[in-house]
Formats: sequence, structure tokens, C-alpha cells
Amino acid sequence: MFKPASIPLFSLLLIAGILSVTKNIAQTVHQDKPFKQDYSIKFYANAGTDMQQVAADRNENVQILGKEGLLHPENGRFLYPGNIRADNAYRFMKDKKIVAIATHQNQFVYLTDSFVLSNAWAGTLLSKHTLPKASIFADGNDFSFLISDGKSLQLIKDSKNIWSGNLPDDEVLDIVFQSTANQFWILGSKSLYNLAAGSNALTKAFSGSSFTAFDLANKGKNIVIGTAEGYLLFDINSKKQTGDIYKKLPVNKIAVIKEVNNRIWFGSDEGAFALRADGKFDYYYGERWLPGNRITDIAEGPNNSVLLLTNKGLGQIIFQTMSLEEKAMIFEKQVRQRHIRNGFNASRVNMDHGNVATGYMDDSDNDGLWTSMYLGGEIFRYAVTKDPEALQNCRESLDAMERLYSVTGIPGFPARSFERSGHIKELSDSDRWQHSAEKEWDWKSTTSSDEIIGHIFAFGAMAELVDDPPMKRRAVALIDTVMSHIVKNDFYLIDFDGKPTMWGKWNPEYVNAFPINVGDRKLNSSNIVAMLQTAYHFTKKEKYKAKAFELMNKHGYFENMMRPMKVIGKAPENADEHSKQMSDGWNHSDDEMYFVGYWGLYRYAFNDTLKAKYKQQILDHWEIERPEKEGAWNIFTALTGVKDFDLKEAVWYLQEHPLDLIDWSIKNSHRKDIELLEPNFRRQTTKEVLPPDERQVQRHNANMFSLDREGRNGDAEYSAGDIWLLPYWMGRYLGVISAPQK
Repeated sequence: MFKPASIPLFSLLLIAGILSVTKNIAQTVHQDKPFKQDYSIKFYANAGTDMQQVAADRNENVQILGKEGLLHPENGRFLYPGNIRADNAYRFMKDKKIVAIATHQNQFVYLTDSFVLSNAWAGTLLSKHTLPKASIFADGNDFSFLISDGKSLQLIKDSKNIWSGNLPDDEVLDIVFQSTANQFWILGSKSLYNLAAGSNALTKAFSGSSFTAFDLANKGKNIVIGTAEGYLLFDINSKKQTGDIYKKLPVNKIAVIKEVNNRIWFGSDEGAFALRADGKFDYYYGERWLPGNRITDIAEGPNNSVLLLTNKGLGQIIFQTMSLEEKAMIFEKQVRQRHIRNGFNASRVNMDHGNVATGYMDDSDNDGLWTSMYLGGEIFRYAVTKDPEALQNCRESLDAMERLYSVTGIPGFPARSFERSGHIKELSDSDRWQHSAEKEWDWKSTTSSDEIIGHIFAFGAMAELVDDPPMKRRAVALIDTVMSHIVKNDFYLIDFDGKPTMWGKWNPEYVNAFPINVGDRKLNSSNIVAMLQTAYHFTKKEKYKAKAFELMNKHGYFENMMRPMKVIGKAPENADEHSKQMSDGWNHSDDEMYFVGYWGLYRYAFNDTLKAKYKQQILDHWEIERPEKEGAWNIFTALTGVKDFDLKEAVWYLQEHPLDLIDWSIKNSHRKDIELLEPNFRRQTTKEVLPPDERQVQRHNANMFSLDREGRNGDAEYSAGDIWLLPYWMGRYLGVISAPQK
């Protein structure tokens, strides 16, 4: 047997001299201070219910004005939608022909065809007006109200008509009151007027066209006016428009505007959006947030929430202060209660319209990979917290992973998954399932390289970081078992039929048959070296080290690994069909395999010379991934000790990720506030990636630039185990995310 050190080619590959690992510069640490996490509580109305306005009072009651009278939401909580029913609390209100609802001094007030009235103040508010078709009103100071039927205006107080008038050559769309200046603002379809409550002088302030909605904003300094083509700002002091019309919005046709808790909210026929401090928007579309997408009203809700009334019900957007660790514990509960199948980390499918009490946990091609990633997160959690619950989670998932190897009856060959027998036709890819020698169990064949690299990552992390001797021994034994199988079979994964699986191939004849710009040549080289290093690190068996150097030196795997990512692209015209099929676009599953493999590649490097080179390889890959702001890839990059690994973007990913992981329809391609790119190899659709809570729920192997997810009706829920908990707990273990800070 040769010794790696005796091969001179290796030193040539590493350029002249021996490189040393540079001393790591202190990495920035995110201090986990509380942030605002948004989520929705939805209330669905019966089909055909006509809902026009919504308001909330000081007692945290919410009322909705429908065509048939007052309504109210009931029994809703996060992930458990409520309903909208008739509000019979004041039974004699049914007799009143209520046409509008608002609040005065945080109490409900109502407009009818004859009165402004309220049940507050012992019912003493009953102010008569003489506009029988009135439908618009706003409260002023001292129980004065300005009322309109769309044509005429009437200012009343204590049933006295203080002033009457109209907008010359315009119709009234809405009215708001500016208390600091004691004046009403009146929006028409093409003009803006103000009425001074003291002098009762009606003055035209601004002219335009296609006005649709408005509200006061910025502490009464501005008026925001919505149009059919965007919105504009009117400065109250100068009586002039500020800047041009704003058209780079998620949706330009504005139906509703309301300032709530110092943020300007816009409603449209395609969802709602709120203006951020950086001039961009938080977009709320689809049933992750709203029962329906056509917004009819917006109001401040209880406890600083925002009420978004839609054509199908009410969405209450809650802003809860929490730390990343508190968010993690919500997700930990989600995984344990709804996503652990036979110890595997699984998706829940066949749900009834987002009802998490329905459906079942599904089998998957990648049960081993998704479980490896969840298991990795729990290993890091235990290493940081020593929480016995985390250790038990590790133990149960290790049981499942270990059984993948025993259920097949093939030495060293793990199944993709296993399930109780008698149901093969009901499982995904039913032709891949085999009967096990274990009574009443079947297992899934054709195991892929995705699975194996995931196994080695999790087993290596467990062997290193879990201070439970039996679990350590089992993890090392599993590493040795699968890697012995691969080495024995000439770097192939051999299935039940004695043939290599489609993707379990690391043999040089297969790997080097790809042109140099086809990603699998680089990927498979990187993965197999990482796996061999991990096996050697924990078993100290020389065969693993020798084979790794043989692949790197004799078969060019080191050169394959170090080839820059910018080289990866489509296969040349003269390439074989398999190579062309494998390079029709950027493969994000490959990214997942690379980064999961980087743990063993970098952490268990044979020597410092290689470690320095591996760091170059990882950073080269990370650089091309940066536009995705992918939380997991940024955190994995941090393991190299590099100072800049986009920590801010990693935290952005973790904070902006929705709590609702249900598969709802998502739409962004219509938005006017995004910059679309020409079709490209990486399939990057926009210049900037959208926040996770505005795009579809997806694992790390999906394209973060996908804009739409159509035809979904809440029939599945993803597990946070691999999607969120892995990058968070790895960040905690690597010390780049702190424990919660007060």
C-alpha cells in the first residue's frame, strides 16, 4: 500500500511550498435582541358575505360592517382560523340602518341614514343629520362629525347643522380629520380640499386625477394620496406635492390607504403592503396572510396589530416581539408535534385548506437527508444548551437513521426511507419500494448521493459534539459502515439488484466523464473527499486516507474541487446527452450537497495545507451564492472562521422567515417594485431576492428567486427542522449568533 506522503504530485497540485491556515480574524457576532415577528390570524366569512369596513375599540373588540349589518370575528388564533359571524352583542342595533363605522375616542360610532350614534357614553351620542344617502363620515373634535353622501357635505354637532356644502365639480371619496390643525381633509376623485372646523372655510388644496384613497401620515405633516397608477405625497405646510408619483409598488392601483402605528399601509386587489423605512415594502399576499386578496379596508387592531379586511374575511397581522431563540422554540414544537414520522423529519401533506389537524406525514425520497439536517440542528442545539430534550431528539432521529441501514439487509447500503408493509401502492415512487426481511416493513431503494452526504454530515457532528458515549460509537460505526461499502464497491453505492444507484456514483470513470464545466464533476469530487476525511478522522483507518489522496492526486479530484464556480455552466455541444441534461441550469440541490459536505471537508481536513485550500473553495462557492442571502449557506461559510460571511443577511433570513410554513399560493411576478433580469443560467429572476415571508416556503435546495407558487391551497406544511433550525443552531454553536439578549 502506498503512503500519501510518497506521492509527489500532491505537492505540485498545492503550488510551491506548504500553505498554512491563516489565523482567523474575530468574527462579528449577532446579538440576539428581540425583533418584531409578524404572523397572521385569519377569520373567514361565509361565501357571499359583503364586508365594507372594519374597526377596533379600546376594549379590543373588532367589528366589521357588512351589507346586512354588524359582524365580528371569533375564535381565531395562529394556524387555527376563526370565523366571521353576526354581532348580536347589542341586539337592538339590528334595527339601525348602519352605513359606516368608525371610532371616536377609541369607541365605536356608527353612521345611519339619519344619525351618528354610539353605544358608548351611556348611549348619549345621537346626532341627527339630513343626508339620507350618507355613506362617509369622519369624527372631529368634541363630537363633531363631517358627513357626505358622495355629493353633499354636512358638518354636524349635537344634531345641529354647522355647515353644508359640496366639492365643486367633484365627488367625495373619503374624509379624514387632522386634530392638530382642527381641520377636515376631503378627497375627491380629482381634487383635495380642506375644511377648517373653526371658520368652516372650504379650500381647494390640490388638483390631480384618478384619486382613489388617502390618509394623513408622518405625524400629520403629509397626506398620502392613492391613485390608479401609484401614490403621491402632499406636504401640508407648503400645500404642494412632494416629488413625483411613486410607481415602484407591489401593486400600483391603490384601493385603500391607512397609517397604522406610524407605518403607511396600502390595500389593493392583489393584497396589501406596508412602506418600510428603507423605502421598500413588506408585501402581504395570499392565504399565508389573508383570507382573500382584494382589500376593502384597513384599520388599527388590538395590541398594535393591523386589520386587513378582504373580500373573503379578515386578516389580523400580529407583530410579536421575540428573540431568535424564542422563534426557534416555536419551530421546535412545530417539528415535534407534526413532523416526526418514525423518527424522520417529514412534511405533512393532504391537509384540508391549511388545517394542521388534518393530513398525514409523508414519505420522501430524501427522508435521510432532511432528517440529517434536522439531526444536525439538534446536535448543535445540544452542544450549546445541553438540553436533555435536544439529546432525546438526537437519539430518536439516530434510531431512524440507523435503521435505514439494517432494514435493507444489504451490508452498508442504507434505504431512502422505510414504512409499514402493505401500502406500497400508496407511497411515492411505488416502483422503488422493496420488502424487508424485517416483518411488516418495506424500504425504499435507489438511495442517492444527497442522502449519503447528509448522513456523513450528521454522524460526524454527532461523533464530535454529543457527549453520550453509546451515541458516539453508533455514529462512528455508521460512518464506517457506509464508507466501507462505498470503498469496497469501487466508489459506487450498490443497490438490491447489484447495480449502482443512479446518483450514488463517485468513481473516477463516472465523475471525470463529465466536461469540466458540468457541476457534478466538481460536486462529486468534493463530496467523496469530505466523506473519506470524516471516515478517517473518526475511525483512523488508513484505507480512507489513502483512497482520498489517490482520488485527489491520481484521478484529478483535487483539481476538480478547486475549479472556480464561475466555470460551471452548460455542457459544450459535443458533450454526451447525460452531461447536457445535468447542466441545463444551476442546480440548487447541488449547493445543498456542497455546503452540507463542507462541514467534513473543512473541519476534518487531513492537514492545514488542505484546510487552507478548502477554505478557498468554500469562499469561492459562497461568493457566487451571496445574492440569494441564504441563511444556511452563510452560516456554513462561517465555519471557516472568515470575518465576512454575510451575517446580517443570515440573520435577515432567520428573522424574515414566516412562522407559517404551510404551502399556500404565492404571487410576485406582477409586482412593479422588483427589477426583473433576463433569463440566465442561474435562473435568478430578480436583481434582489425577496424576503422569505413573501415567497413560497421552500427548502435550501430550491431556487430562492422563484417568484410564484400557483395552485396551492394549504394542502401541505413543511418542517422547520431542516429549513430553519439547522442554520439557527449551527450559528449558535459557531458563536456567530448569541444567546438571547434582554
